[in-house]
Amino acid sequence: MKTKLQTAANTAIVFLMATANAYASSTSKVFVSKLGIVIFLGFCALVLVVQLIPAMMTLYGMLKGVSKEHEKAPSRAKIH
Repeated sequence: MKTKLQTAANTAIVFLMATANAYASSTSKVFVSKLGIVIFLGFCALVLVVQLIPAMMTLYGMLKGVSKEHEKAPSRAKIH
């Protein structure tokens, strides 16, 4: 059985949840920041290019290493 205190607390919680106002900001204002967007996208492109340079160097080194292994690989002739 619920006590009177629990019932009162539950009633108060439900009342406060139902009557609470949402103080949201106005959505009618539009912010335009063309220069900021261009700078942000330029920075993202710069990060992408800077990460691609070592990736290409690593890929080139891996391909070069694989081709050298094929040149130095001894022929595997079966000896009976």
